[in-house]
Amino acid sequence: MSKLSRRNFIIRSASGLVSAALPVSLLFSNCKRSEVELPHPTPAQLLWQDLELGLAYHFDLDVYMPGGHHHERSRKELFDPSLYNPEKLDTDQWLEAAKACGARYAFFTATHHQGFLQWQSDIYPFGLKNISWKDGKADIVEEFVNSCAKFGIKPAIYIGIRFNAYMQVYDYKVNWGKGGDENKQAAYRTICEKIVEELVSRYGEFVEVWFDGGIPSPEQGGPDVVQIVQKYQDKIVYYHSDQLREHRWAGNEDGIAPYPCWSTVPDMTSKDCHAGDPDGNIWMPAFADTPIRDHEWLWVPDTEKDLISLDRLTDMYYQSIGRNANLVIGAVPDRNGLIPEVDMIRYRELGDIIRKRFSNKIGSVHGTGEKINLNLNKPAEINQIVIMEDLSKGERIRRYKVEGFVNNEWQLLCKGISVGHKRIQIISTIKTDRIRLICDEFRENPVVREFSVYLV
Repeated sequence: MSKLSRRNFIIRSASGLVSAALPVSLLFSNCKRSEVELPHPTPAQLLWQDLELGLAYHFDLDVYMPGGHHHERSRKELFDPSLYNPEKLDTDQWLEAAKACGARYAFFTATHHQGFLQWQSDIYPFGLKNISWKDGKADIVEEFVNSCAKFGIKPAIYIGIRFNAYMQVYDYKVNWGKGGDENKQAAYRTICEKIVEELVSRYGEFVEVWFDGGIPSPEQGGPDVVQIVQKYQDKIVYYHSDQLREHRWAGNEDGIAPYPCWSTVPDMTSKDCHAGDPDGNIWMPAFADTPIRDHEWLWVPDTEKDLISLDRLTDMYYQSIGRNANLVIGAVPDRNGLIPEVDMIRYRELGDIIRKRFSNKIGSVHGTGEKINLNLNKPAEINQIVIMEDLSKGERIRRYKVEGFVNNEWQLLCKGISVGHKRIQIISTIKTDRIRLICDEFRENPVVREFSVYLV
């Protein structure tokens, strides 16, 4: 693939000419358009972007912390594993929440700050195999994957090895973060590799592996896990280290992506490039995340008051998925091993309102070129616009506007910059029989997967 930079791509105006208003640094010199090959997603990234909405189930020994979960305490204190006793644990009930809110993929925290292993592992004696609950025979990873299959949800795995209270590891360093013992450090790297290998080799295909807080590359002294993941999971999205990250974080835990939000970044280390870079060389789309209870990623008693409102969750949907980013919502099973009913109600409400807002499609079209026309059979009211690019061809649109034919003239309905996987915009209600998408600036000929209008 030819290298792209701010110096070597062409943005064309709607007239087909290079825009004179663009800075010189954005233009090619003595280079033909046919020489440009845009970055594009892998098949795994393309699937991941289509999934759009995910739930992350954070459940671990941490939930049983005396006095309620606290991140720093769970990182620095070792808790009695006999406390772990989710008497009513039901992963089917967890996945009912995902199905209800419209999520298409889901994560489970296989291990978190305590280093407690929630599957049948022989790596060390601190996990489900070593407690009395279910006679030491439980495997929640397996139950979770089976429930995902039952509900048609793609499974993903979340692995926390940055902290491990059992091994006295803090921020990947032994001796509670002090380091100083290379033998112990090497032993922990081996343990991390064994943890990853067990999880990615035993439970079938995952759509994503997510390393909590990132993972140092082998050159930085971290475990060599990329090759392990890729050996067993050739269709997975990997997140994340400077060695490999196949999507990026949007920069906050408020469920909101910046706008514009591009699918590309300059290089693999661009973890802080939250908005992306329109002329980046690396395909690394964004995701935004938020816990369902503000701001608790694991269940804490008496936090029902912190449940995020339906209006705010709906806004997050539009400001993440509607801005070319996935949205991941944190779910918090309680000490019984169940999603609290008040949370379940909120998931159902979110799913209901999203389905309602996208149920009344007035018209839809797809096409190629700088102008896409959508003709309705008769005049109709519309107030929501959805645009999707065909990302298999790369991200091409750089600036666009949508016009409607109203009162015998074309009127501007909305405009924007990036589109990517999906751009959603609410407009004032109008009545029209003709709408058009005009791509004012683009890299290569735009390929529009969908241009749709709705009445909400």
